[in-house]
Amino acid sequence: MSSNTLKQAAEAARSKSPNMSRQSTESTSGAVAADFLHTPLVRAALPFVNGGLAGMTATTIVQPVDMIKVRLQLAGEGVSTGPKPSPLSVTRDILAQGKALDLYTGLSAGLLRQAVYTTARIGFFDTFMGIFKKRASERGQGQGQGQIGFRERAAAGLAAGGVAAFIGNPADLALIRMQSDGLKPAGERQRYRSVVDAVGRIVRGEGARALWAGAAPTVARAMALNFGQLAFFSEAKARLDTGSAYTAQWSPRRKTLAASAVAGFFASFLSLPFDFVKTRLQKQQKGPDGRLPYRGMADCFAKVVRQEGPLRLYRGFGTYYVRIAPHA
Repeated sequence: MSSNTLKQAAEAARSKSPNMSRQSTESTSGAVAADFLHTPLVRAALPFVNGGLAGMTATTIVQPVDMIKVRLQLAGEGVSTGPKPSPLSVTRDILAQGKALDLYTGLSAGLLRQAVYTTARIGFFDTFMGIFKKRASERGQGQGQGQIGFRERAAAGLAAGGVAAFIGNPADLALIRMQSDGLKPAGERQRYRSVVDAVGRIVRGEGARALWAGAAPTVARAMALNFGQLAFFSEAKARLDTGSAYTAQWSPRRKTLAASAVAGFFASFLSLPFDFVKTRLQKQQKGPDGRLPYRGMADCFAKVVRQEGPLRLYRGFGTYYVRIAPHA
């Protein structure tokens, strides 16, 4: 073999060595990253993190809709007649009194609420579903999605929603107070600067227990919402996968959107009355006589039905559906 050939072989070996080293390093880094994502702690935390981020993203988009929904629920309180606001008229009023950014009033509270509530409910739902799947598998009822029925999905949704709602009630209360503040006379407005300011002033003025005002309808709303949202979403996805040859051929994204629309409708229909009462209870404050307008959830339901009519509980259903569907 000539000296030139030997020199070329040596150079080729030297150039190949760094490439092999780089590929080995990249492969090792990828393996480490993959192993990290599959560690038990990270796998347990991911549903909570993903749920919270998804909820916060949805809130950023639909916050103006939520603002309009709250104003619709508070309009004409205590009377069956009077103005019948629409989403368009409420939007016009808000813009006429201030500026477009007023539609985002309470965004900080909404984001905190999602960071707490949605993180918890999605995470707990995934955790409870995992428990049900494990139990079903141990009973020998098969493998995969087919081992979980609608009853288990409903139970997981109800439990996850109730626990998460109770934890997130302070942020929910702050959100309603911030969104309803603009309805008060100018001299009585609190003009909260942020969710931290709202929570702090509520605690100083009404006590820490006030942060859980309206907790009962909040929990009931969340349980109804999750029953419709998570259980019907999961059931709809399963039916779309196996219901017919036509829907089975849909893309995963199309199935997700269709299941979300179904889940959003049932979630809105089941939870809106509780959401309506929750808004009224969390907005209320003591009058000059030291009394609250409503004694509790049952009293609020009774007074609304008697004074305003039962259909008032479903005022703004379309707006509420538009708000709920993206979260589904």
